[in-house]
Amino acid sequence: MTALYTVAALLTVVVVLAVLHRPLGDYMAWIFTSPKDWRVETALYRLIGVDPRSEQTWRAYLRALLAFSLVGLLLLYLLQRLQQWLPYSLGLGAPSPHLAFNTAASFVGNTNWQSYAPESTLGYTVQLAGLAVQNFVSAAVGIAVAVALVRGLARRTSTTIGNFWVDLLRCTLRLLLPISVIGALVLLVGGVVQNVDGFTGITTLAGASQSVPGGPVASQEVIKLLGTNGGGFFNANSAHPFENPSAWTNVLEVLLMLVIPFSLPRTFGTMVGDRRQGYTILAAMAVLYVASFAILTALEAHGAGTAPQLAGAAMEGKEQRFGIIGSTLFSTTSTTTSTGAVDAMHDSYTALGGMLTMINMMLGEVAPGGVGSGLYGMLVVAVIAVFIAGLLIGRTPEYLGKKIGPREMKLASLYILVVPVVILAGTALSFALPGVRESVTGTSILNPGPHGFSEVLYAFTSAANNNGSAFAGLTASTPWLDTSLGLAILIGRFVPIVVVLALAGSLAAQDKVPVTAGTLPTHRLQFVGLLVFVVLIVSALTFFPVLTLGPLAEGLL
Repeated sequence: MTALYTVAALLTVVVVLAVLHRPLGDYMAWIFTSPKDWRVETALYRLIGVDPRSEQTWRAYLRALLAFSLVGLLLLYLLQRLQQWLPYSLGLGAPSPHLAFNTAASFVGNTNWQSYAPESTLGYTVQLAGLAVQNFVSAAVGIAVAVALVRGLARRTSTTIGNFWVDLLRCTLRLLLPISVIGALVLLVGGVVQNVDGFTGITTLAGASQSVPGGPVASQEVIKLLGTNGGGFFNANSAHPFENPSAWTNVLEVLLMLVIPFSLPRTFGTMVGDRRQGYTILAAMAVLYVASFAILTALEAHGAGTAPQLAGAAMEGKEQRFGIIGSTLFSTTSTTTSTGAVDAMHDSYTALGGMLTMINMMLGEVAPGGVGSGLYGMLVVAVIAVFIAGLLIGRTPEYLGKKIGPREMKLASLYILVVPVVILAGTALSFALPGVRESVTGTSILNPGPHGFSEVLYAFTSAANNNGSAFAGLTASTPWLDTSLGLAILIGRFVPIVVVLALAGSLAAQDKVPVTAGTLPTHRLQFVGLLVFVVLIVSALTFFPVLTLGPLAEGLL
């Protein structure tokens, strides 16, 4: 029966995504290729002094992106530090400097890691003017970078890869905002809260007094999922009934996380003039996603241990209204994308189930990954895959008519090394530095031993991969973890972006070479298998040793 429900849940998601894949993918391709600007866009270009017809080199594109993100980081930090003087602060004070930095870095970095309880830490002005705004623009930044790389593959002997400001505004106004408005109305119908009532005092059935928070939840819920951001309005995130009331809203939220990442391969295929290439990328993403969902569901439905076996399943930390399958579907989606939202506590999963949520992030979040980041991550994997195949057949590797030379391989190698280095270094320093170790083991870790190690490893994996989910047992609001995780977020977000834009510029400058009998076809099933192999082998070789110290050790005890 579990298998039947699993297949039914998966088919529901697959059918909806299949229906939306073509129209949404083509619509996004139109957004970034249309020569016409909307009136509101023209007005905004004039306001910020941008010529929308003037394209940028990859260096100019990068400078604009970094400057925009830096301003967003500073503004969000200031909003938090000045909270007590802002309207609708709900009487809440300013977060500490290290917590404000962590939160600002997290939301600007499309991570939404939260080292605090949102409903009791941030007022409505910071939530709406700060966090919600970054949910839109940080998602738009990721999509813009992916589109810039696609242009690099599509163009010939070009010195430019587009205009960052045009891509940013079009993505926000034409894609993210309309879907978010419609989605918020649907969630309102489903029972998600939307008000500015603050805290409401009630008397429980037992006669106790309780303060129930409200807030503008529905308007933020959609973009947190659609933009694969993940930060919850409430500390319980999408496990909270005010954010995710029922089984059908749970499925809708899963679809919101997947719809753009799984449609972007269509956009890619359309923009490069060969939709078969988009289907190849989509197939590799889908294989990894389906495999992860099936394995995680099996692990949780047949959880090892006396308590899960007596209960019939591992239901600790899961909502009764979602059950095992609704929880694993959501968890698979949030960790294979870069969303980080949760409708169940990953810390309470079985040891091997918790490990799989970590592995989903360690794969680089390319199955299908975050909005934009999943596509450009998989395209980097494709560059590596054709290089490996080129070595096997003794030819210069090519991808979509572009030669993959030493420069391109150095950039691709740097891309896949940055995040693992940040994860492993951050985890190691947390236990190696004497003063820090006492704070981590004495204050942050709830469950000592292998599980406590897993909590810290998960935190750095989530931060560096710009995911944002956490093992709930970790107390992260300490000076060390706030600062180190904030830095991990910024490095894990922006260093790969630098590399991807440099790769886009290098590819755009090339002319296309003709297809010959020795050219590796990159639109067939063999290449799908090669892509999946490269994703798995890179992660397995990198992270297997550290996994044996934490979740794997715990699961085998």
